[in-house]
Amino acid sequence: MKRYLLLSLLFVACVVADAQVKFISSGRIEFEKRSNQFSYYDQEDDQSPWVVEMKKAFPKMVSETYVMDFNDEKTVYKMLKEDPAGKYVWGRKPSENDVTVKDVKTGQISLQRDIFEQTYLIKDSLRNYKWRMTNETRTIAGFECRKAVTIISDSVYIVAFYTDEITVSSGPESFGGLPGMILGLAVPRLQMTWFATKVELKEPSATALTPKQKGKAATWATYEKDLNKAMSEWGKYGAKVLWNSML
Repeated sequence: MKRYLLLSLLFVACVVADAQVKFISSGRIEFEKRSNQFSYYDQEDDQSPWVVEMKKAFPKMVSETYVMDFNDEKTVYKMLKEDPAGKYVWGRKPSENDVTVKDVKTGQISLQRDIFEQTYLIKDSLRNYKWRMTNETRTIAGFECRKAVTIISDSVYIVAFYTDEITVSSGPESFGGLPGMILGLAVPRLQMTWFATKVELKEPSATALTPKQKGKAATWATYEKDLNKAMSEWGKYGAKVLWNSML
């Protein structure tokens, strides 16, 4: 009798534990993106009268709200709301036309991005980031996330926090390739962060997952070549614009 009771209690405990584990494959995530507008200017730039006046007229930090609709086949990431004050330094205002579509089943990306006066439509394979896992964890939007790090553009350090409770391998901008969804992202060199503020468990509509896109056809390689050519004489500022454009 005691053995039967013990087995029954173990069975109930296993059922309860299993019920507490969430495995999500569709929904909508809201991200808050925060960035330092002044991070593009080095200390030597602070002596410039234009930079001095710019820092008086504009806020240092700006934030936007982005959304990602997703299911187990596709994710669509775009801006929902720009900074409430709307006071952006020249060239720093994000485009409401930028849309990133990732087909996680076929490993393809379709990314529409406005760069100054040019609209690009990048169609290529999803990037193969070389992530290094750590044991550090953080709770974001109610999910326990594990930290991973990588490097892009040879020297730009990227920090990500992902959860395997959301089984879709994706994240903000072009990032992904981890065993779950990235809910937190930081680029210290550009002083930018993305953190999920809300996760809604709902099936996205077919319309949400098939946005219209347009622009100059490009691959990652031709896109980067164009940007390098355009910004070759922009110095350190141009390098930071390029890093941002490659996210």
